[in-house]
Amino acid sequence: MDIQLRSSRVVIIGTGAVGATTAYTLFLRERASEIVLIDANKEKALGEALDMNHGLPFTGGVKLWAGDYSDCAGADIIVIAAGASQRPGETRIDLLKRNASIFDTIIKNIVKYNTQGIILVATNPVDILSYVSLKQSGFPSNRVIGSGTLLDSARFRYLIGQSKGINPRSIHAHIVGEHGDSELPLWSLANVAGIGLEISEEEKVDIFNNTKNAAYEIINAKGSTSYAIGLALDRIITSILLDEGSVLNVSTLLTDYNGVSDVYLGVPSIVDRSGVRQVLDLELSDQELQQFQSSANKLKAAIAELDL
Repeated sequence: MDIQLRSSRVVIIGTGAVGATTAYTLFLRERASEIVLIDANKEKALGEALDMNHGLPFTGGVKLWAGDYSDCAGADIIVIAAGASQRPGETRIDLLKRNASIFDTIIKNIVKYNTQGIILVATNPVDILSYVSLKQSGFPSNRVIGSGTLLDSARFRYLIGQSKGINPRSIHAHIVGEHGDSELPLWSLANVAGIGLEISEEEKVDIFNNTKNAAYEIINAKGSTSYAIGLALDRIITSILLDEGSVLNVSTLLTDYNGVSDVYLGVPSIVDRSGVRQVLDLELSDQELQQFQSSANKLKAAIAELDL
């Protein structure tokens, strides 16, 4: 008996380095039956779509095209990878205000055609813009997700694996909090097969600094990050479309979570067809708890500047 696979549509708004690479990753892995690219620069979206479609003879049967916001209708997931870059002399809050304004237009266009899908935010500062998306969309919080610290945690696991000579897939370790400078490593919970890691304090500092500064190093070397974040977004999208219930460190709205409420931060969460089904409680050390709350307070202060 033939098995009828459920059709699925992923819309990607913004075809810069992150958006285009994410689209290509989904295209190669055939994650969705339909992929739509939207960009304010319509020629850029069209060019990316044509370039990928010319590879169809070498791949499967994904339908991919450059579209507009009307194509959000019926989409399962809408990825937002669009936004402004920081201008010389511009403060972070100024950039936030510009991106919040851009997101206001994007979200209004999304909800005009779709109120049942899941919004997945990749644009930085991702935690704050996820919160902005929640407020502007009126969606329930489980259906507005940020990429969070999933990539940071992958970098963390990679560096620990390099240090210990162990495949990073076998390393269980988390970066939580802001996807940014106030993020924190949970060394108290890091393990391999349930066994704690023996790492010197000096090496811990080195590994975490390399984790936190990885994006700066890549941007200085090649201008932007794209490949690993594309894979991280692919991982979130797959868990949603396949209803996996995987535990991923995404950015989600916290309510009375280790003393933190009404802010988006990256924490381990169960992700399935509904979006974020459950946020997992973590037992933090006293120092980790203080750092986590400090990260939350930093973001809440920035949000307060936006007058949402």
